[in-house]
Amino acid sequence: MIVSIIITILVGALVGWLAGLLMKSKHGFWLNCLLGIIGAVLGDAIATRVLHIGGGFIVELIIAILGTCLVIAIVRLIMGKKF
Repeated sequence: MIVSIIITILVGALVGWLAGLLMKSKHGFWLNCLLGIIGAVLGDAIATRVLHIGGGFIVELIIAILGTCLVIAIVRLIMGKKF
């Protein structure tokens, strides 16, 4: 359980950076990492509990990227296009 949480945080930070590049976000590296961690947790929760999707590292990475892109899109809706 603890190892899974640590891996989710590390992958979330990496994915936040990647999703920031994909979504062309204008915020800094650390905020991208924070949004990536939130997105990885959200994506994991949706995939495993709602969609019953699980798998290897590549599947988890794709789920984390999609979750982070969703979080960035939601933040943009709330904060405006500046974000």
